[in-house]
Amino acid sequence: MKNRISSFPPLIDAQSEIIILGSIPGVKSLEKQQYYAHPQNKFWTIIFHLFKEEFTDDYTQRLNILKKHHIAVWDVIDSCERKGSLDSEIKNEEANQIAELLNEHPNIKAVFCNGGKSYKNLLKLLGKNYRLPIVQLPSTSPLHTVSFDVKLEEWREIMEFLM
Repeated sequence: MKNRISSFPPLIDAQSEIIILGSIPGVKSLEKQQYYAHPQNKFWTIIFHLFKEEFTDDYTQRLNILKKHHIAVWDVIDSCERKGSLDSEIKNEEANQIAELLNEHPNIKAVFCNGGKSYKNLLKLLGKNYRLPIVQLPSTSPLHTVSFDVKLEEWREIMEFLM
């Protein structure tokens, strides 16, 4: 398995108040060079529901919504070998510099992990007693078969740290 893939740069600025971390982009996201590009991934649908924004497929507008609501996005894994899009297929991973990024952005109040793989990897990097809350949210991936309503309800927790 020599199919080494890399994550995207972080989407973050000085006004970001929370960060949402995935594991590493899936095949469709890598093809489009966009976070959460798979049409069945519920990330964007959840974000638009939470903030009562009008849904759009326009990626630039999606990024503007994240910025407007002070949400940063990145991945825990910088690069790895993976066949397909499954987190269970990830091998030989190298971590992103999450601690350094958080130190450079003191406005971040909490870290949210989009699924179990990002959560487990982040705890290995930062430890359980990190200075910021680290919250595992249900994965927005279509492979995580929890209903949309359940995912949306759990994702509401991000609202406690914004505004």
